[in-house]
Amino acid sequence: MAIDYEVEYNNRARVPEHPEIFARWISDAADYRAEARKDGRAILGIKYGPGERHTIDLFQPKGAGGETPIAMFIHGGYWRSLEPSTFSHMARGMNAHGIAVAVSGYDLSPQVSIGEIVKQTQRACLHLWQRFGQRITMSGHSAGGHLAACMVATDWPALDPSAPADLVPAGYSLSGLFDLAPLLHLATNADFKLDAAEARRISPLFWEVAKGRVFDAVVGGIESSEFLRQSRTIADGWGQRGVETRYEAIPGKNHFDICDAMTDPGSAMTARLVALSKRVQNQ
Repeated sequence: MAIDYEVEYNNRARVPEHPEIFARWISDAADYRAEARKDGRAILGIKYGPGERHTIDLFQPKGAGGETPIAMFIHGGYWRSLEPSTFSHMARGMNAHGIAVAVSGYDLSPQVSIGEIVKQTQRACLHLWQRFGQRITMSGHSAGGHLAACMVATDWPALDPSAPADLVPAGYSLSGLFDLAPLLHLATNADFKLDAAEARRISPLFWEVAKGRVFDAVVGGIESSEFLRQSRTIADGWGQRGVETRYEAIPGKNHFDICDAMTDPGSAMTARLVALSKRVQNQ
């Protein structure tokens, strides 16, 4: 039976209450930014490049000092929408356990290509490395999950000889996309402008990735069969190549509310992210 890619990949149509979820994110993010600024824990608008969206908001834990572990969160929006400031509160869970969280921005399609967005995210990681000298645990949602996988598989010394090969040794993807070939069937490819060769080139499923990396592919249990497949496929594919992978479909969660557990210091998701961050710090 032919796959209806438009149906499978249109998450906003699948979750009709998404406007309410987005409004809640914006409100909760603003509240957390205000709280972190009041506590002196927020460094907002760190520039990693010349563009207006080339910024990092860093949220530090209370009592941060010394070599605080650093995690990065990359927002989704199909590389075409949303703002990093909508996701400030994704730092709350990890901050409560002593992990600093960087929320990174990037230019949007169609103004730039997905390949350029990958490069911008790499520059953001290198900026954090140059500033703090810390390896990074990467997390991301949807398109940000794609970018998180790309960072885990990046050849960092090829971009900056001073960077360690394992600058991003661990990644945690929420509802990510790893094989971009299905995007060729979507109307939104008018913005992406992908052909088959470019879709494969920027699909982390097919990248060389070093053995010993760690990657969690997590997805909502009520997401489309294609989103479930995307996460299973990278967990299986990278796992066969020596990556320590983990696949999880969280029961009852959709493409958007799956993120909520990151804001909860007591959630299993936060515990896993904290464990990964401390493991990265101790490598």
